[in-house]
Amino acid sequence: MAARTADVVVIGGGIHGCSTALHLALRGVKTILVEKDHAGRHASGVNAGGVRQLARHVAEIPLSIQSMALWERIEELVGDDCGFSSAGTVLVAESDEELAGFRERVDDLRLRGFTHEELIDQAELRRLVPAVSEHCPGGVVSRRDGAADPFRTTQAFRRRAVEKGVTVLEGVRVTGLSRQGSGWRVETSDGPIEAAKVVNAAGAWADRIAAMLGEPVPLEVIAPMLMVTSRVPAFIDPVVILRGRKLSFKQLENGTVVIGGGHLATPYRDENRTVLDWQKLTTSARTVWELFPVMREATIVRAWAGIEARMPDDIPVVGPSGTSEGVYHQFGFSAHGFQLGPGTGAMMAELVATGRTNTPIDGLEIGRFKK
Repeated sequence: MAARTADVVVIGGGIHGCSTALHLALRGVKTILVEKDHAGRHASGVNAGGVRQLARHVAEIPLSIQSMALWERIEELVGDDCGFSSAGTVLVAESDEELAGFRERVDDLRLRGFTHEELIDQAELRRLVPAVSEHCPGGVVSRRDGAADPFRTTQAFRRRAVEKGVTVLEGVRVTGLSRQGSGWRVETSDGPIEAAKVVNAAGAWADRIAAMLGEPVPLEVIAPMLMVTSRVPAFIDPVVILRGRKLSFKQLENGTVVIGGGHLATPYRDENRTVLDWQKLTTSARTVWELFPVMREATIVRAWAGIEARMPDDIPVVGPSGTSEGVYHQFGFSAHGFQLGPGTGAMMAELVATGRTNTPIDGLEIGRFKK
């Protein structure tokens, strides 16, 4: 079979791969995206949908800010509002000690020039989240944050990428990666592709692509669990998160409540399946029961998990390969990559197309894992 050809091959059809492919196409770069299942099949299509700048690692904040600007015009970018709503994200403190820690972080961020996190007292917390338990003394709010529909969003990026000329190959596995002259030959289950450059956005499978390049990474395969409740009367607008006890929590327009927060199922990545841990889900449900008395009559309707990659330091690998010129990495978003998708794709397209980027990505390089 004659090899397909492209300027860039993007490996992985989650929100990051689809966003990068779209932004490359918008720059006139001929792009082929290869996805072993279908776009949004794993983490990108089944996460909690939080569009959150709040409580991010400092190394991620520039990408998060760039992404937020794109979320706020998402319909213009992809032709779909993606269910995006912006009622803020609130990080609730459950004790005075926890609130003091939050104050230190907000002060530190302001010294660094970041003003999106705002410390709030108990009165403002109760104004934003009237149903919260009375023992909570305050928290932090990021007022531009919000939420969107993850599967719808990933499909919108995929659809717009195709409209702009990207070739999307679904149900196609990458089986090899090797130098071809000054470019790359990507072996796939549907024949070879030759391209000048490659982007590794393969999520929980990205370590296998990196290993082909001689740069193994300590990627952990995880499966964050989520559950959704029966409908309850509207009582909360912002997304709520906790840090001490694991929780993320938001009410959808139809009255149902999506509950997440980092409790993990058991993933079997080579079988594309996960096994839920009902004991941990019970812990999440109990936290909600204690924090929001209004939820005590609700029932759990469904629970699920998506397969995702976590790095040891809980921040992604973003930037050029350390061993292979023309290859770029974009993976390991550690269960908080959904909000970063639009902006990281734009940054990566700029980096791939021009060799540089105006968005700081210091601290995200793959070389940080070298022994």
